[in-house]
Amino acid sequence: MDNSAWHRSRPRVGHIQFLNCLPLYWGLARTGSLLDLDLTKDTPEKLSERLIRGELDIAPVTLVEFLRHSEDLVALPDIAVGCDGPVMSCVIVSQLPLEKLDGARVALGSTSRTSVRLAQLLLAERYGVRPDYYTCPPDLGAMMQEADAAVLIGDAALRAALHQAPELGLAVHDLGQMWKEWTGLPFVFAVWAARRDYLEREPVLVTKVHQAFLASRDLSLREVTKVAEQAARWEAFDAELLERYFTTLDFRFGERQLAGVAEFARRTGPSTGYPADVRVRLLEG
Repeated sequence: MDNSAWHRSRPRVGHIQFLNCLPLYWGLARTGSLLDLDLTKDTPEKLSERLIRGELDIAPVTLVEFLRHSEDLVALPDIAVGCDGPVMSCVIVSQLPLEKLDGARVALGSTSRTSVRLAQLLLAERYGVRPDYYTCPPDLGAMMQEADAAVLIGDAALRAALHQAPELGLAVHDLGQMWKEWTGLPFVFAVWAARRDYLEREPVLVTKVHQAFLASRDLSLREVTKVAEQAARWEAFDAELLERYFTTLDFRFGERQLAGVAEFARRTGPSTGYPADVRVRLLEG
C-alpha cells in the first residue's frame, strides 16, 4: 500500500478475532498494509458497538446492527462474511428435533445478534416453534446443562459441531444451509462498513483500507493451503478441515448477497428495529 495515501493518524479498523476472518487478515502482513492500520480485534458484537459509538472508523459490523444504523454507515462492496449454503460455524446444536422445541429452553451464545436473529427466524417461521430463549456465554457444555438446544457461532460453533456435539450425541443444524434451503439465497452475517462521517472526512483512506482488505482476501484464498497449515499449528482443527472451512465461507458482497440481505430485512425488519425496505449504502468507486 502507498504510505503517502495515509493522512494524520492511522485509520481505526476492527477485525473479528474468529477463524472465519483469518483469510481477510492473513494477507495484510504479506501485502505490507498491516502497519498502516490501528487494528482492534474483538467479537462481532463488540466491534459493532465500537463502530456505532465512533470508537472505530471502519470495521466489520453484524448485519442486524448494520441495518439498524444504516443511516450512519456505508458498506464496503465485495467484502463480507457469509455463505451460499453451509457455513459450518453458525449452528443450532440440539438434543431434540427442531420442531419439538416449542416452549423448550434454548441458549443463545452472546457473540452475534445476527446469528441469533437468524436462528429465531428459522425456528419461528420454518419450524413453527417459540422456544424459551436466554443469553449466556458460548460454552456448549454449560449451555446444555440448562437448555435443550444452543445457538453458537464462530470458533465455539466449529468446536461444538466437530468435536463436542458428536461426543454428546447432539444433532447439529447449520444455519447457512437452513437459510439457503428456505430462501434459495446466500446469507451475510457481517459486512465491512465505514462510518459515514469518517468517509466524508477521509474518502481516500477508506478506499485504501477497502483495497487493502480485498488484496489480503484474494492473496489468502490463492494461498489458502498455506493459510490453513499455519493456522492449524495453533488451533484445535487440522489443516484439511480449516482449508475446507475457509473455502466454504463466502467473502463476497455482490448482487446475490445484497438480495439475501434484502430478504432478511424484509422478514425481520419490523421486529428488529429497522424498515423492511432499509437501504444499503455502498461505497462508490
